[in-house]
Order: sequence, then C-alpha cells, then structure tokens
Amino acid sequence: MRFRIGNGFDVHRFSDDPDRVLVLGGVAIPGERALHGHSDADVVAHAVAEALLGASGLGDLGRLFPDTDERWAGADSLDLLAEVMRRVHDDGWEVANVDCSVIAERPKLAPHREAMEVGLGRVVGAPVTVKGRRAEGIGGLGRAEGIACFASALLTAAD
Repeated sequence: MRFRIGNGFDVHRFSDDPDRVLVLGGVAIPGERALHGHSDADVVAHAVAEALLGASGLGDLGRLFPDTDERWAGADSLDLLAEVMRRVHDDGWEVANVDCSVIAERPKLAPHREAMEVGLGRVVGAPVTVKGRRAEGIGGLGRAEGIACFASALLTAAD
C-alpha cells in the first residue's frame, strides 16, 4: 500500500467587521467575533486543505485560490476544500483520515466539534477529528487576537 502524509497550518486574526460571521470547520458560530480573510477565513477548513495538498504534492491554497483573485472573495471554504478533494482524487489518492488541532482562547469548540467533524468528513470522504487547544495566554493567540489550526492528513493510493 502506498501512502503519504501531509501537514497543514492556517491562522487568521479576528475581524472588526460586524457583518462577518465566524466559520470554523464549515460551521457558522453566531455571537462570536469573526475572522479576517479574503474568503470566509475558516482556519480549520484551510488547514485541512493545506494538509491534503501537501500530502498529494498538489501545491497550496495560495497558489490555487490566491487572495488577489476576486473570484475567491467571501468564498465558502468547504467549496474550496471540495475542489481540493476533486484534485486529490483525480491524482489517484484517497483520504484515510485527517486530524486537526485548533488553537483558540475562544470560542469553546466542544459544542461545535461534532458538527465540524461530520461536515468536514462529508467533504473529505473520511474521518476528520477536531480537537481544541488553548495557548494559555502566550503570544497573540493566547491574547485572543486570532485562531490557528494545525492539520495532518493521511492519503492512500486509490486502487
């Protein structure tokens, strides 16, 4: 069996735009400060996509969906992830699993974790786990200036 492992990372600062909605792992979380970004700024979906692209050797989000291209302004990151999955499959890979660690002082992820895992798993076609971590007051993440996510993906060669 051939397999490949990829790691992904994304980070976004919080936005001051009251019209933006916080989206994590494809789940809108009302009542929380949104993240700043060209798309919906979903750090979890972005980190997952980066891990999949890294494992498959198909580039990165910035190359595929540059923030200088207005077509991607406000894009739903699950749509971007679906396009990444299309490319991964076209290149002969299947996803075995993806694991994510979200670093955030807020919001609490526990009430949203299952919905994130189900939604991401539906797009990826494999199990996705999401874990919450705090930065314990250290640095910008610890001061609640934004949210970051690390993801790892395992791909296997399609039969």
